Amino acid sequence: MELGISSFGEVNPDNKAGQAVNAHQRMQDLLEEIKLADEVGLDVFALGEHHRPDFIISAPEVILAAAAAQTKTIRLSSAVTVLSSADPVRTFQNFATLDLISNGRAEILAGRGSFTESFPLFGYDLSDYNELFTEKLNLLLAINESEKVTWSGKLRAPLKQAGIYPRPLQEKLPIWIAVGGTPASAVRAGRLNLPMTVAMLGGTPERFVPFINLYRESAAQAGHDVTKLQLAANSQFYIADDSQQASNEFWPPYELLMNRVGRERGWPPISREQYEQTRKYGPLMVGSPQQVIDKILHFHELFQNTRYLGQMIGGHLISHKQNLRSIELFGTKVAPAVRKALQSTSVETVTV
Repeated sequence: MELGISSFGEVNPDNKAGQAVNAHQRMQDLLEEIKLADEVGLDVFALGEHHRPDFIISAPEVILAAAAAQTKTIRLSSAVTVLSSADPVRTFQNFATLDLISNGRAEILAGRGSFTESFPLFGYDLSDYNELFTEKLNLLLAINESEKVTWSGKLRAPLKQAGIYPRPLQEKLPIWIAVGGTPASAVRAGRLNLPMTVAMLGGTPERFVPFINLYRESAAQAGHDVTKLQLAANSQFYIADDSQQASNEFWPPYELLMNRVGRERGWPPISREQYEQTRKYGPLMVGSPQQVIDKILHFHELFQNTRYLGQMIGGHLISHKQNLRSIELFGTKVAPAVRKALQSTSVETVTV
């Protein structure tokens, strides 16, 4: 199983037109975090696209290209690319360029986006939310398959034997689909035989099992080899040297983020008790190295996932030093133990 980190790049907004000091520092910190993740042996670092004052990443490809020059082996992905409000041609070109810079380490994680700021920003109608994603995903997949593309749709100008350049170093760019729990999304990913990433924010991990089964059943019904499907589980995470330290350090930024977003969406304020319950029984991956090891292995037992991505949050309420320590513990303590446990399980299965 691959182990990695995702980030939206939380930042304390500068609220000014220029001299964005906070944004500048957060960007430098983010690049250092990716560099450390590579050095401690993590497999993936993924950056999520947003167009808000509290998140710094509106152009994941640009930041990932900068990170590519400072890293050696870690795979570099979006998390997500809001494909519904992006141009698939330009998206492919950007990630193919990243692939060339990184010696073949680029990936696209495409989604519809849980935030909608990009739609009016780029001139799209929210009433076309679902149709935009379906149409643009089909075009992106066609571009990934062929150097020259003939395509037509309702919401974008057609292409006739259009050459899309540059081409990536990899035979094809890995294109994952990000989903949040909508059954139709799992069915689509399965039928298209695409890797799927499940974002888990609340509830219990067990409630996602039927959803993941639907993904695999849909792939099988479409004639695909289910044993080759790639599946990632994604949840918010933070690791400290002991459990109480992790809980205390992560609670302030978690409360700030969840209640800020919650006010926008009509959710009730989250309490410390709810947080602790989600940390203990839900998908929240916050604790000591051993707690995180146990929960990642529990996820794998439930889902048989091939990748786990821990979503790092923080911004100005958790220090850069603390985030670096969390990444260090993930790479040096958690990852080796998880890999060893899964390798032992695999050997036992083969032996039996």
